[in-house]
Amino acid sequence: MTDDPPNLALLPAGLADLLPPEAEREAALVEAMMGVFAAHGYERVKPPLLEFEDSLLAGSGAAVAEQTFRLMDPVSQRMMGLRADTTPQVARIAATRLGGQARPLRLCYAGQVLRVRGTQLAPSRQLPQAGVELIGGAAPAADAEVAVVAVEALAAIGVTPVSLDVTLPTMVPALLEAAGLEPALRSRLARALDRKDSAAVAELVQGQDGTLACLPALMAATGPAEGALAALEAAALPPAARAIAENAAAVLAAIATRAPGLRITLDPVEFRGFRYHTGVAFTLYGPGMSGELARGGRYVSQNDEPATGMSLYPDAVLRAAPAAEPRPRLFLPAGADGAAFRAQGFATVAALAPEDTPQRLRCTHELKDGRPVPILVKD
Repeated sequence: MTDDPPNLALLPAGLADLLPPEAEREAALVEAMMGVFAAHGYERVKPPLLEFEDSLLAGSGAAVAEQTFRLMDPVSQRMMGLRADTTPQVARIAATRLGGQARPLRLCYAGQVLRVRGTQLAPSRQLPQAGVELIGGAAPAADAEVAVVAVEALAAIGVTPVSLDVTLPTMVPALLEAAGLEPALRSRLARALDRKDSAAVAELVQGQDGTLACLPALMAATGPAEGALAALEAAALPPAARAIAENAAAVLAAIATRAPGLRITLDPVEFRGFRYHTGVAFTLYGPGMSGELARGGRYVSQNDEPATGMSLYPDAVLRAAPAAEPRPRLFLPAGADGAAFRAQGFATVAALAPEDTPQRLRCTHELKDGRPVPILVKD
């Protein structure tokens, strides 16, 4: 009995090859978005794939510790981690290598991240990321800027219209803290809010401190930002929660000024999935069923600096972007010079052996009388 040969195309769960032409198209989309970031003054940084564990998981990096692959560095004998998110690395660069530069810092990045596990909706474990981080700016205008820059980057590659979903991940914790609930009841209420179970929330807050009486109304107000802001304004919020609501109103006003046609929704009581965010959080959704294209928000960077940012997911953007015409492939006979044709936008494919033909090399054009002409496909 002999062992079967290994299947060399088999990859671990959540990992996949990106083949032509999608790989080239994704790279082009990333560079187009990076061009928009640069036009807004965001300077590119390139952190390494691997870092020592104690620096990679410091600050906001602690929020992705469970998703981080770890391995021993054979050189230093210290534990290292493969990045699961680029934002903590940019925060480290800002606090150390760029610590002496004037604030706010505007930085951008593009690269791959690797996570221990995917989700049912997003099973991929290796993901491309591209994004912006504004570090050292605490004003609502900073949050508005990163959201609008991300919207502009998507528009530059034809992804329109998009909608911006705003959440306040610190609102529910602030209300629960102010109410002073005993731990078991607090946990039950948090679960009900997480499940969007309005009936359970109404039952749990009945007879409790008036601080929580606003929760059913805030849940019901989820939707267009104007209505949700009105519900927050009418609610009897404790001081900490009131400050969160006022900051959200200021951020949304700044966004509306810069992008008046942008559709904005607000969920005042959503708090899951934003473990290191300390202010408004954003999610950008594409047209139709294209889903989540970007996520970001306010956080505290290393050295306790105020920061805000937005990460875009090029794999999702690739699915949402309009289909692009593939680059035409021009067959060149052996020895022919294709420089002039490449300048015209052709990919020139040179024959290297007698058996090389336009059809074999998957060319769309060939030279006739020195000019490119389309190759007719026979039925």
